[in-house]
Amino acid sequence: MKWIRYITSAPFLFLIFLYQKLISPILGPKCRFSPTCSVYSAQSIKKYGIIKGSWLSINRILKCHPWGGNGYDPVP
Repeated sequence: MKWIRYITSAPFLFLIFLYQKLISPILGPKCRFSPTCSVYSAQSIKKYGIIKGSWLSINRILKCHPWGGNGYDPVP
């Protein structure tokens, strides 16, 4: 069953990797949290799979506003 999780999550992890290498350097550091949202997303998808990992990632990105908090926020 681990190979199914790997096959389904690999394309999403690749997109995150592309973002980290191509887009993020252009935008510069802006994340209010540690780890950054892209690292958090990759970790959550690796740990929980694409469905729950994406849900956690979306919730994390939605916190990114002036009243959303900041600081250390690891994957649960």
